[in-house]
Amino acid sequence: MVKPSIEQQMDDLIHEINQHDHRYYVLDDPSIPDAEYDRLSESLRNLETKYPERLRPDSPSHRVGAPPLNAFVKVSHELPMLSLDNAFSDDDMAAFEKRLQERLKNERPIDFVAEPKLDGIAVSLVYEQGLFVQGATRGDGQNGENITQNLKTLGSIPLKLATHNSPPPARFEVRGEVYMPLMAFEKMNLQAIKNATKPFANPRNAASGSLRQLDSAITAKRPLVFSAYSIGLCDFDAVPNTHYEALQWVRSLGFKINTEIQTIQGAAACLEYYRNLLAKRADLDYEMDGVVFKVNDFSLQKQLGEIAKAPRWAIAYKFPAQEEITVVNAVEFQVGRTGAITPVARLHPVTVGGVTVSNATLHNMDEIERLDLRVGDHVIVRRAGDVIPKVVSVIREKRVKGARRIKMPSYCPVCASEIHRDDNETIARCSGGLVCQAQRKQAIKHFASRKAMDIEGLGDKLVDQLVESALVNNLADLYQLDVDQVAALERMGPKSAQNLVLAIEDSKKQPLERFLFALGIREVGEATAKALVTHFGSLDAMTKAGETELVTVKDVGPVVARHIRHFFDEKNNLAILEQLLSFGIQAKARESLTQESQKLPLFNRTYVITGTLTQWNRDEAKSRLEALGAKVSGSVSTKTTALIAGEKAGSKLVKAQSLNIPILNEADLTTLLNDS
Repeated sequence: MVKPSIEQQMDDLIHEINQHDHRYYVLDDPSIPDAEYDRLSESLRNLETKYPERLRPDSPSHRVGAPPLNAFVKVSHELPMLSLDNAFSDDDMAAFEKRLQERLKNERPIDFVAEPKLDGIAVSLVYEQGLFVQGATRGDGQNGENITQNLKTLGSIPLKLATHNSPPPARFEVRGEVYMPLMAFEKMNLQAIKNATKPFANPRNAASGSLRQLDSAITAKRPLVFSAYSIGLCDFDAVPNTHYEALQWVRSLGFKINTEIQTIQGAAACLEYYRNLLAKRADLDYEMDGVVFKVNDFSLQKQLGEIAKAPRWAIAYKFPAQEEITVVNAVEFQVGRTGAITPVARLHPVTVGGVTVSNATLHNMDEIERLDLRVGDHVIVRRAGDVIPKVVSVIREKRVKGARRIKMPSYCPVCASEIHRDDNETIARCSGGLVCQAQRKQAIKHFASRKAMDIEGLGDKLVDQLVESALVNNLADLYQLDVDQVAALERMGPKSAQNLVLAIEDSKKQPLERFLFALGIREVGEATAKALVTHFGSLDAMTKAGETELVTVKDVGPVVARHIRHFFDEKNNLAILEQLLSFGIQAKARESLTQESQKLPLFNRTYVITGTLTQWNRDEAKSRLEALGAKVSGSVSTKTTALIAGEKAGSKLVKAQSLNIPILNEADLTTLLNDS
């Protein structure tokens, strides 16, 4: 009998270990004892140590052993990882289906995929030519952190796709949730208590903390599981037509998907699934906080589209939150950025859902009256996921004698200005405006935030110092700060002060939609600000528009139109606007920059990148092309200027060739970037 070659021995061991990993981590059906698995792993490690030149990139030995990191690197998601809108009642679900039917102009029940909403950490896994190359956290949906080495330690994540001798997608992304099973969590915490170390508060915190370890060897010791729930980008022609079929395809590639996933039809079936899963909740070995319902047909998903942060074709029906009983020790009134007065209950600390709760929102006086709440009452407190805890009800049977009624103050607790409440509103507001220190601070913090004017270095503590030292009394004062003034503040030096002043100066170039969002007009978020700028094109036109014209703008209804009009009708606001513009804030719509863009060498050209690049990082190549005026698209069309094809390019190359679109290799890309 001929002895297998070293390479064949290693291939056989890798195949066998991967098969056992799949059975253990994905199928929950191990077929050999742990000791035998350890012997196989040891045999492979010995061969790889002796013949390092034959080490394969998909070897199980890569799961642990990377050196600790100094910090996580930020990565951009090629397709945004959107959040989901929530439903909290059966009526919300019925309204959701009705919205879908109206938009699709179809009254028939809609086919949905129902799946548990796992309470873990959302991550993205990217594969190139079938090999796992990048894993990242969701982050803010646009940008996350590269945690590839940590994710490689999870046995439920294949290092190589199981394509069964078929060509793998050139580039493929799987999205899912990393969670810690409940039994494993309890076992880990018992061991922590035994070792006199601090246990984790709940499985989600444990999963999050485990994934954010700079040393992947620590992550490897944590009992984490990855469960796939969707595909993201995919350079492959044979992608299934429905979400359910896509999940079955993902499972065939070697991933774990939740066994409770079902296809159902109509809102009534959604409610039945929800109630059945809620009844099983306590018997399942993972935490979940609801059910996700997604339109099954991908073509309908595309037709429905998305809003700023969430798809229209999906919704999360949340489970009733965990609740506990505690006592209200006091009620205080806080002043928000828009002057809203919010009562907050100060509670005797209680653990709810694994988190210690000592404060709960009471929303407004109507809510206090509805609850018939008094200081000293025993109350039921609810906490739903990351939502701020709230008081659900009062246990009147436990009311103590002398429990004090709660009254709305007549004057602002911060600036002593009068508090007003309109007849048609539930929220009372401080009339102090920019005179109110609480509103000034919050307004400035919002103005400087990343999605607004993005003034780097102007954090909360520095804003507090600037306001409290009277250097900044309104937004316009920011643009009159000098280096010496800032350097004199606590924990600030000349260099930090200079960087801040430069960052403030640089913020003057922000486009109009960011400036509009930064002003903090009630109900005007990022999407509404963009819609207003797209419609009017200039700040001047916006300030002159009446409510009748404002409501014709996408995402602007009568209430939002009234808020916008009130803002621009206020003389103090207009005075601040004039000051800001006089200090050099450009506040131009992006379209007004077209003439400058036309001067760039690659203006009006569109490129598509596919395959594996060896000399360039894909994000870097994209950024360089965009800096030269080009657009980088994710799909090939007749408008594509050229396709940049790396190694093992797939279907995009075939399509480009069929359309006679020029094909550039990596050397051509380098020449293009250097010569432009």
